[in-house]
Amino acid sequence: MNSDVQIRGTIQQAFAKCRRPGHFTDFNHCEECAGHDAMLRARDHITLRMEDVGNVGEDPICFISPEGFAYYLPAFARLALSKPQEPFDWYGARLLSHLCSDGRGNARHLACTPEQRKAVVLLLQHLIETRSHLVDEYGVADELFRALEIWSDSSAGH
Repeated sequence: MNSDVQIRGTIQQAFAKCRRPGHFTDFNHCEECAGHDAMLRARDHITLRMEDVGNVGEDPICFISPEGFAYYLPAFARLALSKPQEPFDWYGARLLSHLCSDGRGNARHLACTPEQRKAVVLLLQHLIETRSHLVDEYGVADELFRALEIWSDSSAGH
């Protein structure tokens, strides 16, 4: 079994070539998108915090571009592997939601390379092996297995 450090290293390596986009959202769309974009532009994949993405009602990742999602994936993995912190829930549950959005038509999945998808699959398998108590506590087992199915599909995208 891989350790958290190994999984984070695998994710970091797979997504290392992802360039930081100039903007992360359609910032001209509305004030909310502009605010989310400004916050994401003020952080990087090392400094992104749970306080930035952990509020379900104010989640900037719902609006992020596929390129921005790939850029921040190492941060999402770090947060998902961290212990839940009050007043936020476990970030792994939020990440699963983002990994499953739009099912097989998931633009985030389609924008990733096979190597990147494989790294996400390893992260998901690691969550099964090491965070099953959180998966059960947050009631996201079906979503975890759906994410695993989507991200294991190597026939789409690149």
